[in-house]
Amino acid sequence: MSLAELSRRTGLPKTTAHRLLGVLCRRGFARRIGIDYAVGDQLATLAGPGPRTIPGGRRIVLPYMVRLYELTRQTVNLAVARGLEVAYVERVYGHARVSSPSDGLDRAPLHCTATGKVLLAFNAELNATFREAGAMRRMTRRTIPGPAALDRELHMVRRTGIAFSREEFAEGVACAAAPVFGPDGRICMAVGVAGPSPILALPEVAGTVKKTAHAMSGAVSRSIADTAARPSRNGSSACPL
Repeated sequence: MSLAELSRRTGLPKTTAHRLLGVLCRRGFARRIGIDYAVGDQLATLAGPGPRTIPGGRRIVLPYMVRLYELTRQTVNLAVARGLEVAYVERVYGHARVSSPSDGLDRAPLHCTATGKVLLAFNAELNATFREAGAMRRMTRRTIPGPAALDRELHMVRRTGIAFSREEFAEGVACAAAPVFGPDGRICMAVGVAGPSPILALPEVAGTVKKTAHAMSGAVSRSIADTAARPSRNGSSACPL
């Protein structure tokens, strides 16, 4: 959000808002993205990972994530969008977990991660907000260089149903991800596999990830439908969301 918009929404003079934002940025509660401001790492950490995408979601998706780990023996991530970033709400990994800058934070940029690209490709509103913010920071020499290149990649993600990140977020780390849809056909999360780029065979992993995402979509849809059909205590149908 821009300084002018923050000033308008809070009713504070621009000079006062700018001074307060400076304090927040120094303390890690806010951060600059170009000429705009966003939530900082310190505030995001205090806030925690946020609500689950669906009630009881862990019970539904975790068996599929464990199976995906068993098939690939690499880190499995379940991600949702949070602001202009990916938030990893579940992870399954072994002793040989690949090291990543997202370790400890459970957050990463949208444009240079496979799960982030999936969320951008299938959520037009999120994509538009991300573009307006101009938040395409270059993380490695392989990071997508600009909006035009990102557009081409997102078009491919929508066509194939799979996204890749080849050392775009961290050197030596590759990832493949696919969308998980709810019963309304809208994306609700992304599941991905991350591992060392020299040994992770992305084309082979991609098919396994897509099959897992498809199975998870069916499980999520059935769970929501069952919850909606179950009568609540007052006799009406229970709303899962």
